[in-house]
Amino acid sequence: MEQLQTGRIVKALSGFYYVRYDARVIECRARGIFRKEHITPLVGDEVRFSMQGKRGTVEEILPRRNSFLRPAVSNLDALVLLASGSNPVTDPFLIDRVCAIAGDRGVPVLICVNKTDLNDGARLIRIYRHAGYAVFPTSAETGEGMDALRAAIAGKTVAFTGNSGVGKSSVLNCLDRSFAIETGEVSEKLGRGRHTTRHVELYALGENTFAIDTPGFSSFDTERMELVLKENLQYAFPDFAPFLGKCRYHDCAHLKEPGCAVLQAVQDGALEPTRHASYARLYESACAIHPWELKKQQEP
Repeated sequence: MEQLQTGRIVKALSGFYYVRYDARVIECRARGIFRKEHITPLVGDEVRFSMQGKRGTVEEILPRRNSFLRPAVSNLDALVLLASGSNPVTDPFLIDRVCAIAGDRGVPVLICVNKTDLNDGARLIRIYRHAGYAVFPTSAETGEGMDALRAAIAGKTVAFTGNSGVGKSSVLNCLDRSFAIETGEVSEKLGRGRHTTRHVELYALGENTFAIDTPGFSSFDTERMELVLKENLQYAFPDFAPFLGKCRYHDCAHLKEPGCAVLQAVQDGALEPTRHASYARLYESACAIHPWELKKQQEP
């Protein structure tokens, strides 16, 4: 039996999977059985593969610590979510939705408020620092915050994501000038950028540090992102934690119930109103989706 080698998928493009192995990158196809079993290899996967000449075949995907559909990645130590107070201005609901999904998977989120040379992003910084997230004001133009961000991701595998035009590729280029990733200008009329990243790819950012650049998600994309079960949603908001279990009713949904500790915390200023508003929207979405649709969305 042919000996299998172990490597890591660093790029996925048009049905090909590029596996880093022994300082080389091997172009691979996946076994046909993966398609039959509705299994998709993801960037970040540790895999076993066989060689046929100069090319390979992904034979096995090793157990994942976590995985996501959007962005389509696995085995993350953290998710770096880029936002902006300038054009395009990031809607807090978009941030909260992604944070909830990451929180449900047990993946920490680092929030990078970019383009501070154009707008200081003070509102977003205040909201998410108050919510307990690590927030990094940055500017790919001036270099502000890059040393702090670089230190925060050292030794980790992280994915960079955010709405198009907030500067994901520009930040990666600033972190390591050797990348030269294509960037695009933001449309003043539409308030969004071109999708300069067309595939998911993992880059080395120094010893044991890897960053994944992903295509930006539009509002349509986020509507198709996997949802968190409504029973678990409260736990995906880490700033809710001090108030959980303190409501009058043990099955409190934290929406309109009397004696709700979460609602009281919002009223007292201990929780950001935008965070609770996002929770309520996500809860309603989770209630509206059918169980079989949720299962389908959560399949890797």
